[in-house]
Amino acid sequence: MALELTKIGVIRNPRSHANRGQTSAPPAGVLWGEPETPQALAEDLRRFAQAGVELVVVDGGDGTLREVLSALPTAFGAAAPILAVLPSGKTNVLALDLGVRPGWTLDAALARAARELIGLKTRRPLRLTWAGGEQADLSGFIFGLGAFVRATQMSHSVHRMGAFHSLAVALTVVGAAFGALFGRDGDGWRQGVRAGLAIDGGEPTVAPRFVVLATSLKRLPLGLRPFGPPQDGLKVLEVSAPPRRLAFALPAVLMGRADTWLRRHGYRRSLAEGLVVTSPAPVVVDGEVFPGGEIAIGLGAPVRFLVP
Repeated sequence: MALELTKIGVIRNPRSHANRGQTSAPPAGVLWGEPETPQALAEDLRRFAQAGVELVVVDGGDGTLREVLSALPTAFGAAAPILAVLPSGKTNVLALDLGVRPGWTLDAALARAARELIGLKTRRPLRLTWAGGEQADLSGFIFGLGAFVRATQMSHSVHRMGAFHSLAVALTVVGAAFGALFGRDGDGWRQGVRAGLAIDGGEPTVAPRFVVLATSLKRLPLGLRPFGPPQDGLKVLEVSAPPRRLAFALPAVLMGRADTWLRRHGYRRSLAEGLVVTSPAPVVVDGEVFPGGEIAIGLGAPVRFLVP
């Protein structure tokens, strides 16, 4: 199959890290959008859908991709387009998972789309729904609660220092580990947040949790494997607060080891169909902080991605 260039649309975020100070003009026959608001993004995607766009190129970071994925169902319905990701953000975790390296350009993506044989990979994003509808539904690839929120906030300082991509992840992990290892049980790092967690329709358990993480990605930066060996599905990691034997557990968790003592000491991995997290504490979805509440997390519809 070859895609007609007249059926390609681009969503470009000029504020993304690699796009700042850069200008770009739409190639001939390609629909173009640089939306400033969620409402403008929704309108651009509706325009793409009405034009019969088959490929949407997302030129931005993880946050831009999250917003596009969240708005796609309303604009396109069941006839979802193929997506291509230009990794223009600060971390680009999905691009890493897909094998898309920094520097993949729009011209290269268009050339790839025009070939007779197209490289495609399929991923299922997380779909998050807040009870009560106070927060709009979101689609993304990494959810976090507890210490992950503080680590994400720390990452903004790391970015201001000029560190990006895997280096930013490394510095953030080191900083978070330092705070967790050497903090007191009652301080902000180790005390965790009180949260309810129900997996696959089970009874919710309410307890202090150091961190709750969920993802549908297979690969993470630096080869980290907090969810265990790479596999499809909704992976969950939960750690009780305060974390026990953290100096020994942290390397084992990050390397994906399945030591039996980890679960006994409050480090639990799960492969789930869905979960419900309930906490007033803020949460993170793909690098941005959102309000807490009762949040149902499951797998969204499969999305096809064009890759180099």
